This record gives sequence, structure tokens and C-alpha cells, in this order.
Amino acid sequence: MSPGDRGSPNDQNRGESTDRESTPSDEDYRSTADERVDDRTSPQSGGHHETTEPPDIDGSSRGSPLDDSAESTDQSGQHSAADQRRPPSERSESASLWTRFRTAKDGPLLLLREVTISVGFVFVVGLLLFGVSGVWPPMVAVESESMEPNIDQYDLIVVTEPGRFAPEAADETGVVTAESVSESEYESFNNPGSVIVYDEPNSYGSPIIHRAHFFVEEGENWYDRANPDYVSAENCDQLQYCPAPHDGYITKGDNQMSNSQYDQANGIAPVVKPGWISGIAKFGVPYAGYIRLALTGAASFGPLLPAGLGAIGAGTTYAIGRRDQLSI
Repeated sequence: MSPGDRGSPNDQNRGESTDRESTPSDEDYRSTADERVDDRTSPQSGGHHETTEPPDIDGSSRGSPLDDSAESTDQSGQHSAADQRRPPSERSESASLWTRFRTAKDGPLLLLREVTISVGFVFVVGLLLFGVSGVWPPMVAVESESMEPNIDQYDLIVVTEPGRFAPEAADETGVVTAESVSESEYESFNNPGSVIVYDEPNSYGSPIIHRAHFFVEEGENWYDRANPDYVSAENCDQLQYCPAPHDGYITKGDNQMSNSQYDQANGIAPVVKPGWISGIAKFGVPYAGYIRLALTGAASFGPLLPAGLGAIGAGTTYAIGRRDQLSI
């Protein structure tokens, strides 16, 4: 190889100095950048006066297109990454009340949900009974002892519309009178005859639930047909509603101690018109009417008060127990 190919030392020195001069240093970069900033911001430069915000510490600038897209994502109802990074307690605060009510596993919302479900269940059962019985309300609570021992005070009695599910022995109203049948032919609550619920329009008390004993026609002297044990009069003139002022039923409570006479003989009610009958008793649930009467103020603070309070407490205990079970 010729010396011309390798180059002389002077050539090498000149090349190195040229490279050093052509390579800008860091200071040159900084000075050039400062000059450009001065050109943009100096009034003498005649350029536009622009200001730029410094970047954040992590190097991302504010107001970038990424932020705009995230903002639009949030507006469309989707959860942003920031929402996902929030603590669960903060996310739950933004949830709707219905979601919290539906998914509550503790606290008052759980108790409220259980009570609502219970009330809704009772309401649904009531609607089903209304569809079957054809009368509202389909259940009545017994306030007095007038039908004991066959129907006790505070029993809940399911009734049907007069004429619905009527037996063959019933009249055109759907009532079977005790006089018209024997125990072998038709029996209701351990005795012959239908137990009816009636409400005399001029009375101010609660409807009466008593047994229909026989039917009379307007102007009839029904004293001769009456059971002597159930009247205290010696003739029709001594009875308040004899002769009968209109067609209707002679009724009586089964309790021989408190209701030893016909309702029409002791002044409880006049002869019961067929139109006054709102329902015919079918079967009863013992003492289930106490809570209902307690809520309306018709129940006395007798020996069944602990039972009523116990029923309310049992419902609350169930809700609390269910809460504990769900939280496990």
C-alpha cells in the first residue's frame, strides 16, 4: 500500500479538527433553543406571541388528544382508567341507589329490602286470594269472642263472595241457613249453617261475622219459628224486629255466654238484608289476625300481645339472620 493511501499525519489532524468543529456540543443545542424561544417571545422579532405550558413531571403534556378521547369515553358512559383506579368505597358512592338496594348485604338497606319482599309477598298472596274469592279484602280479622268456640278472637278468616262456591243447599244468595240443613248435610265451622260477614249501613262499628239461622220474609211473624232459648220475649210484639220489616236473615253468634240470643232479639242488628252480606266465611287461620288488629288499634293488650310482638321480632330476626348469612 502506498503512503498516499494511508494519508499523512497532517491530513489526519486536519480531519479530526474538522469533525470536532462540525459536531455541535450540548451547549450549542441549549443556546440555539434559547435563541428560538427569544425569537418567538420577543416583541422585536415581530413573530406571534405564543406561550406553551411546561410538561408535567412524568413527561405528558396537558390538553393532549389522549385526554380528549378519554373525556369523550367518560361522557359515553364507559368507565375510564381513572375510575378503575379509584378505591371501592368511592366507586360505591357513585353507584345508583337501586343497585345498592338490590345488592346490599348489610345495614339498613338489607332490612328494608327484606321487609319490602315480605310485604310484596303478602300483597301477591292477597291478589291471588282476591282472584279466587271475588271479594276485597279476602280476609277479615275477628275482633270479639262472639263466635267462640268455633271461631276465636284474633283469628284471620278467609271469605268468599256470596254465591261463589256455594253448596247445593244454598239459597239464591249463596247462604245456607242452619234451619234448612242438618249437620250431616252441611256444616261450617263445626255447626250447620253459613257463617256470614254483614255490615248494616246505619251502624258505625265494624262488620259482624255471625251464623245465619233462618230466612224471613217482609211482615212475617218469625217468633213462632224462633228457638225459645234464643229469645227473651213471650210473643212477636215484644221483639224489636218482629214482624220482619223486610226480607232477610235472622243471625246469631255461636258464643252462648256473650251471645245467647238472636242479633235481632237483643238489638245488635235488624233483620239482615241479602245486600248487606259482603262475604261468607270458608276457613280461618288461628290468631293470625292479631297483628292486623294491633296496627288498626282494635286489638286489646291482652295475653296475645307477646305473640304479636314475637311475630314482629321474628320477622326482624329473620332479616338480620339473612344479613349475617349473606355477609359470610
